[in-house]
Amino acid sequence: MNNQKIIKINKFILEKNFDDAILFIENNFNNTEKTSKILNILGVSKLKKKNSTNFDLISAIEDFRECYLKEKTTNQGIEGLMNFIVSSLKINKYDDSILYFKEAEAFFGYIPKLFNLIIDVFIKSNDVISAIHCLEKIIKIDGPQNYSLQKYIYLNSYINKWSQKDFLHYTKKLEPVLPRLESTEIINFKKNKKIKLAFLSSDICGNHSVTYFLKALIQNVDRQKFVLVFYSNCKIEKEDESTREFKTYFDEWVNISSLNDILAINTIRKNNINIIIDLMGLTSTNRIALFKNRLAKIQILWLGYNNTSGLKNMDYLIADPNLIHQDEVAHYSEKIIFLPGIWNCHSGFSILRSNNPSPIIKNKYITFGSFNNVSKISDEVINVWSKILKNIKNSKLIIKSSINHSNKNLKEKFGKNEVLKQIIFLDKKKSFEEHIKEYNKIDLALDTFPYNGVTTSFEAIWMGVPVLTLKGFNPNSRAGVSINKNLDMKYMIANNEQEYISKAINLSNDHEKIISVRKNLFDKVKNSNLFNHKKFSKEFFEELKKIYFK
Repeated sequence: MNNQKIIKINKFILEKNFDDAILFIENNFNNTEKTSKILNILGVSKLKKKNSTNFDLISAIEDFRECYLKEKTTNQGIEGLMNFIVSSLKINKYDDSILYFKEAEAFFGYIPKLFNLIIDVFIKSNDVISAIHCLEKIIKIDGPQNYSLQKYIYLNSYINKWSQKDFLHYTKKLEPVLPRLESTEIINFKKNKKIKLAFLSSDICGNHSVTYFLKALIQNVDRQKFVLVFYSNCKIEKEDESTREFKTYFDEWVNISSLNDILAINTIRKNNINIIIDLMGLTSTNRIALFKNRLAKIQILWLGYNNTSGLKNMDYLIADPNLIHQDEVAHYSEKIIFLPGIWNCHSGFSILRSNNPSPIIKNKYITFGSFNNVSKISDEVINVWSKILKNIKNSKLIIKSSINHSNKNLKEKFGKNEVLKQIIFLDKKKSFEEHIKEYNKIDLALDTFPYNGVTTSFEAIWMGVPVLTLKGFNPNSRAGVSINKNLDMKYMIANNEQEYISKAINLSNDHEKIISVRKNLFDKVKNSNLFNHKKFSKEFFEELKKIYFK
């Protein structure tokens, strides 16, 4: 190949003239001359050029594919494969990524970056088990690292494998791998006239589910007692109308997304925060390392991650007596703040509530539904739901995920259980209004386990749809229990899989019962602890004052 051509391409890339690089390659290289290296450059240029379109993305994916297929056994080919995986995720195409990954693994064995990339592909393909296996290999070969260990702990919430004792065991392994940072600032522990209360999250944008619960709390704060500060880790370019609304609820709003850990710690410490609440834990683009290095006298975990952090400096975890039992507190590194009713409260929706008739009246058959993140649909859930569908003539199940994903793996599993024809898969809706109205098609929502739904359960209940849940062993697997107990709907709680199946079948066969349950639910929702944000806020802030003044 002419070296002058390569020099010219490198010059274009160095100067970030990606449009010129694309034009030059396409006009001066035939298919034979387009080596894996050239194809990789071509694909990257299409992604980085000005005003790159979806057509450019799809074209780049094919360049990366050809790059890999031309040189499957070279580093250049693997580079193309990694670009192929990242780009294919953007258009929710997963099958070839998994196929090529398995080929590369069979030839090369372990490639750290490739293994880390494929994890998200497995998750979006509803194959949490394979994602966990990849993480186990990463941890075994490279040792426990911050990202891989956090992901490993979090994904094990989705399957029935660990006890709460296991969660504590693995979260405690986080402490040594998180950085210990030497800060230039000294923590100021003095008490302010008003309690300076801060929250930290990356998720106050895009109508993230956490916004509905946080809004229920902060709209009722006693401004005579508290000053509210928010530390946002959301990239500024991702801020939207939701972010702008929340900025009006806080006395101070500080974006720390561009700050490294030391700068972020110093920024927060200078502000003399009395209490800081982490809304992420091991989820999202978290900053858990900041809490290891202490940001305030009192540090609390709440809402986004309902389990232990394992950190010595995370002082409290907010729960309720239904999520964590008194005799289980030893399995949490934090002290537990037990709110008297429920651990969180929803601000409600702008959608007008109406007592819609149960679809079973018109259909003459029952329609179940689950709008949860499909990663929560474990193999145990699939088997239990399949038994329910097999036992109820003409029954239907609507599945709509809260995230973009592939249904292929789910369809195969339900197909093996011979119930696929009874399942309706809905795509993720473009608007919230479209999404919430889909609940009108459902008679009874089936909760996932061991990782229960939270936001989707609040949505279903707001729309008058009862949720059948299975009692678990920790906060993530008892969220449904707390929700239903706070509605005084204990009948909708099953103690084991067989009881879960039996209750679903019994309700299906007794149309009057399910109609009665729905009417009872509709009548009590607005005054329940689930949506009574004034009562919840009072209880929440009273608990904060107790730990602050003790």
